[in-house]
Amino acid sequence: MLMKEELKNIKLLQQICEEEGQLQLKLNFDMLESRSENRKEDFFHYEDGKLVGFLGSYYFGNKVEICGMVNPEFRRRGIFSKLLEEALEEAKKRVAKTILLNAPTESQSAKEFLKNIPCTLSLVEYQMKWEKVSELPDDPTVTVRPSFSGDDTEAEIQLDVQCFGLNEKEARQYKLETKDLDTDVRLIIEVDGKIAGKMRLSEMNGEAWIFGFAVFPELQGKGIGRKALSKVVKMEDEKGFSIFLEVEAKNAHALRLYESCGFRSYHSQEYYKVNF
Repeated sequence: MLMKEELKNIKLLQQICEEEGQLQLKLNFDMLESRSENRKEDFFHYEDGKLVGFLGSYYFGNKVEICGMVNPEFRRRGIFSKLLEEALEEAKKRVAKTILLNAPTESQSAKEFLKNIPCTLSLVEYQMKWEKVSELPDDPTVTVRPSFSGDDTEAEIQLDVQCFGLNEKEARQYKLETKDLDTDVRLIIEVDGKIAGKMRLSEMNGEAWIFGFAVFPELQGKGIGRKALSKVVKMEDEKGFSIFLEVEAKNAHALRLYESCGFRSYHSQEYYKVNF
């Protein structure tokens, strides 16, 4: 578990790097604030007591996403290379099958660094923010409620298997690792009283992020996702949150769905698969 001072230092370094590069780093603070004491997932480099380099690893089943940063004044000294080497070694110990290096599309320093890494561009992800452009539909046949039972958890696991490509063991492990995230609200989507899908909300610092949004494949294409998303957006908007989500660029169907609900792209992140 990261200490409050460590989290404070990470946020300060993030601010410095984002202002210098006019970009947005994806550091997943909901996960950073709920780290397990039993796993090595975060890597630090200090100079004279000041945090100048940080790298975080984020595990999703047998896949790990890695994102890091170095203070602009301390670059080209091998700091990030050292942190990455440590993170990759740990990922190999945990038998990660897929290692993705995350970099903001706008980051030229990241692109220069990645030229020296055996990796290939795997996917591009849009970060989207909701803009209130029109009234959203409210259909009473679709409901959204908190997840609380064992049956709900089982449905969430099966949705991760069927919609996100995890095998059952990975999906159960991921659910176990994320069940205690303090910032999370797990939601179940129902149609006529039967579970149809799920999503996860992370509420922090005036922002609500939507993750893990999925509808069972046999129920897709019936407007369930749009109706459920509309309900959640309205709920979070009434709480006063700014609302965000992420979508893979090649997922045209999801992109159209989000845009139809008022979401607009404002940043993108690139993921490079490490060839090892």
